[in-house]
Amino acid sequence: MIEIVFLGTGSMFPTKKRAHPCIFVRNENVRFLFDCGEGAQRQMRIAGISPTKLDYIFITHWHGDHSLGLGGIIQSLAANRRKRKLVIYGPEGTNERVYHLLKTFAFGLTYKIEVNEIKIKKGVVKRIIDEERFAFEAMQVEHNVPCLSYAFIEKGRRKINIEYTKKFGLVRHPLLGKLQKGETIVYKGKKITPEKGTYLTPDKRVAYVTDTIYFKGLEKIAKGAKLLISEGTFSEELEEKAIEYTHMTAKEAAKLAKKAKVEKLILTHFSQRYPDVSKLKEEAQKIFKNVETANDFDKIEIK
Repeated sequence: MIEIVFLGTGSMFPTKKRAHPCIFVRNENVRFLFDCGEGAQRQMRIAGISPTKLDYIFITHWHGDHSLGLGGIIQSLAANRRKRKLVIYGPEGTNERVYHLLKTFAFGLTYKIEVNEIKIKKGVVKRIIDEERFAFEAMQVEHNVPCLSYAFIEKGRRKINIEYTKKFGLVRHPLLGKLQKGETIVYKGKKITPEKGTYLTPDKRVAYVTDTIYFKGLEKIAKGAKLLISEGTFSEELEEKAIEYTHMTAKEAAKLAKKAKVEKLILTHFSQRYPDVSKLKEEAQKIFKNVETANDFDKIEIK
């Protein structure tokens, strides 16, 4: 199961109801943040999430609304005497910016910070982490500074094809563990291969796309996702302003969701000019039906 908590759903200016962009995601193997806006650790505390258990922080770009909370989290982890390393990913310029951040403040670090700077061409999807049970991908998008979109992939699991194995009288046995690991086994003189004795459940993809204009190929990072979390910063009547500031409208986010054939779209990163975002949802639903708008502290589970 993948659990997602929206910690900040605003944009450049926080409001009484919306903090700067930050999304917490976890499953049984990993805990991480997409972006780390100002006040991120306070939002985590309110939501009952411990920053000490974070494995990764993925920064889309270095505009302050997406990154000003990073220093606070680094400080709190040091104050908690963390020993395990923290891994940070970000676009071109990330190494220099984290270096200066660490030099600016007296953090008193008790742990290692590993920084990974992603340099790829626009529209190219790159797998940046590939573990046994999960993976992450990144893609350069088009903003007015270097900016990435990300996808988290919970890998499918190999499960026993009981309908096949019971033909051999094999229903409960320690050998099934080896078969589930992808090994060929022999039971009562009969060879059972993982190709026939097991099956793989589908991968589950969660894509995060923000601070970009819509362009051909943007859908690659979200292709077939169970969930697309996308900015819907402006309404369609402010399309020119969206282009000027290199953002997407809610309508364009819906277009992206439709082209990527995702199951569900959640809009976030709303301009402060929309205290009521129902208009943005309505515009998106004209193109893609399964749309929700995020609020701070909303939770969603993908099973």
